[in-house]
Amino acid sequence: MPAKNAATKSGKKVKGHLGRHSTDKPSAFDNALKQFERAAEILELTENQIVVIKEPRRITEVKLPVRMDDGSIDVFKAFRVQHNVARGPAKGGVRFHPDVTVDEVKALAFWMTYKCAVVGIPMGGGKGGVTVDPRKLSKGEFERLSRRYFAEMMDLFGPDRDIPAPDVNTNPQVMAWFMDTYSMHHRNHLPAVVTGKPPEIGGSAGRVSATAQGMVYCVRKAFEHLGIDLSKASVAVQGFGNAGSYAARLLKRDGCIIRGISDIDGAFVSDSGIDPGLAVKHVEQYGTLKGFDKHAHVQKLDDPMKLLELPVDLLIPAALENQITKSNARRIKAKIIAECANGPCTPEADEILEKKKKFVIPDILCNAGGVTVSYLEWVQNRMGYYWTEERIQDDLKRLMEDAFARVLQTSLKYDVPMRTAAFIVGIQRVTEASELRGLYA
Repeated sequence: MPAKNAATKSGKKVKGHLGRHSTDKPSAFDNALKQFERAAEILELTENQIVVIKEPRRITEVKLPVRMDDGSIDVFKAFRVQHNVARGPAKGGVRFHPDVTVDEVKALAFWMTYKCAVVGIPMGGGKGGVTVDPRKLSKGEFERLSRRYFAEMMDLFGPDRDIPAPDVNTNPQVMAWFMDTYSMHHRNHLPAVVTGKPPEIGGSAGRVSATAQGMVYCVRKAFEHLGIDLSKASVAVQGFGNAGSYAARLLKRDGCIIRGISDIDGAFVSDSGIDPGLAVKHVEQYGTLKGFDKHAHVQKLDDPMKLLELPVDLLIPAALENQITKSNARRIKAKIIAECANGPCTPEADEILEKKKKFVIPDILCNAGGVTVSYLEWVQNRMGYYWTEERIQDDLKRLMEDAFARVLQTSLKYDVPMRTAAFIVGIQRVTEASELRGLYA
């Protein structure tokens, strides 16, 4: 849980958390549109088709006043974006992070639209965020902020309208608070309003590891396609949160050697391999990987970004957007890049990686395991009937492998990178749904 607010202790709390604005940070939404436009050009979409599926349908921004432990009131900026709902209700996580902006949330909602379409689940794209550093909140402040967010956005959410899920710095406990807030307002038990909940209140088996597990299914198929032995592969994982830590553990079971891992407090490497289980225990004890180099054969890199440039077979960006750019793409040595994060590569980096013959498994395919099992959780909630983990894994494996095969087939057909191929698949499905529904006037 978040640490006690240091600012409260000092008595010098800064009022308001209304976002950071950096002029030199690449626009995530502009990057998303560039990815879209390349595929749309290949498909020869008309202007009418593009205008219907390109921009978000709704952008909501609110200020959240929250009473802090010392009695003062702090105000936080928050967002919810619904990009497209032609194929079903909006679906997408809510992240709590100090760098959250409306541009970032728009991009994430955009990617969710096409991610759902690529794996063939009947949902659209949504995303939410709060501009806050949750490490500076007490547990009580964290809960009050979470509930205030859901209460302020109440008119957007619903099992048939918009279904949030966990994302950066949110977890099953936050989803439990979300669900309880919504259910209390509606005087009913409505677990289908969010996914990623604890199993005790309607969460699905296999949901916590789903993003990483879906990625592993894609990685196995990529290694098979390229004729590389996965059981002898070396791996680097940027970001050791939920997705990154599970990715490392699952790939170690496949025989991979985890050469490097990183989080907000540094990057750590070992020629003999890092034990992901030991790293998870370290994070559980200390909150982050800070000090992990106290363990034998583990060294800390002077520059955490150098982890992306390690000479490994498989690189897994599992942190935030815009990590691989034109400034470092030429130094990427990994044969395969599996995007467990959303938008880790900029379009300029994509061009460089394409020329270097790197095989990129794009985010809207690679990390779709999370939303896939979220969909299965939503189905179970609507039925009131819950499945075994074995059934969940069977469905997840089938959906991810089918999606990978379709994207790979499209990549070979059009002679384009996997990212463009994934957008081609997704755009075709969203366009078809939009045209079948038509316009209500």
